Amino acid sequence: MSPKQERTVLPGTVELVILRTLADEPLHGFALSRRLLDRSDGVVEVQDAALYQALHRMARQGLIEGEWGRSDNNRRARFYRLTAKGQRRLAVEERDFRRYVDGVLRILAPDPDVGAGGSP
Repeated sequence: MSPKQERTVLPGTVELVILRTLADEPLHGFALSRRLLDRSDGVVEVQDAALYQALHRMARQGLIEGEWGRSDNNRRARFYRLTAKGQRRLAVEERDFRRYVDGVLRILAPDPDVGAGGSP
C-alpha cells in the first residue's frame, strides 16, 4: 500500500471522523482537516473536495451548522459545530463503528482452535 493510500479515510467513515472531531470544538474546514491528520498521527487524511462535500451534506442533514468567523491568521472562515441531531448521530455511529471494529479485530486475531487439535 502506498503512503497516500494509507492516509485515505475508509469508505463510510468520513462523517464519523468529522462528527467526532467537531464534538471537541467548532472548527473551520482547513483546521478540521489538520486536526484529523494530527489526531491520527498522519494516517487519516480527507481530501479537500471530499471534506467540503461532506460538510455541506451534513449541514443539509442538520447534523452540523456553520457560522462565519475569523481564523487564526485573521481570514474569514466558516466554523462548523455539531447540532443536537449531530450529537445523537455521533453516539449511534460511534457505537456501531466500535462494534464493527471489534468484530474485525476478532477475525484478525489468531484462531485458538486452529493448531490446537481443532479443525482449520
